[in-house]
Amino acid sequence: MPYQGHVKNGVVVLHDDATLPEGAEVTVDLCTSGDHDAEKNTPTLYERLRPVIGAAKGLPPDLAENHDHYLHGQPKK
Repeated sequence: MPYQGHVKNGVVVLHDDATLPEGAEVTVDLCTSGDHDAEKNTPTLYERLRPVIGAAKGLPPDLAENHDHYLHGQPKK
């Protein structure tokens, strides 16, 4: 489970009052400020798919319910 924190006087201080058992082995992965900025600038799923949303024309109105029928020949629901 990842925990977040900061370094104060050379000691890692965990945020949100997180406590770990005494003697627990940990791995510290340094995050640069650029890493956080990249996450904020990552486009949402909607933004990535926006160019193709609504692009398919002439589809049956019951496609969502009966896609197995149209793709695989199953009986309609």
